[in-house]
Amino acid sequence: MNATEEEIIRLLRAGLSNTAISTQLRCDRHRVSDIRHRLGIPEVRRQPLTLEELWATRVRPVDGGHLEWTGQRASGGTPILRRWPKTYSAAGIAFRIKHGRDGAGHVRAECGHRHCVAPDHVDDTITRTRLREQLWYLTGGVERPAQCQHGHDQAEHGRYGTGGRPYCNACKRRAT
Repeated sequence: MNATEEEIIRLLRAGLSNTAISTQLRCDRHRVSDIRHRLGIPEVRRQPLTLEELWATRVRPVDGGHLEWTGQRASGGTPILRRWPKTYSAAGIAFRIKHGRDGAGHVRAECGHRHCVAPDHVDDTITRTRLREQLWYLTGGVERPAQCQHGHDQAEHGRYGTGGRPYCNACKRRAT
């Protein structure tokens, strides 16, 4: 299809981009650009998506209220979002959507669905630790000592497993 100059001018004045016009009218993008410049019509500025909007274009709902990541993944399979010049964790963006702040430490899903990025399913280190500690006490656990049996400060190295059971992260790392 060979678009007329009048058709191109009508769409230029309607605010479409050169690419949108060339796609719609099936004509050369450079021809559209030349007409735009000759008439003094300014270039259309793209409205970039926010990080959260871009994130939303790369998720797909699955059963159970989970969100599956359809975008890029790091070498270990972790869902990531690249937006030049940075790389973001998809779970970290989900956490920001839910809580309005960046997560502290590692952000990951606690729902059991591998690499789920549903905002309601992800927690940061602080939230995860607090919830697991509450679980420990609710199931009859006693206050953990200030130091583990090897002398590590539990205020710094103390963690709670998924079932709420406390452990020393320094000892765990040394054992592996």
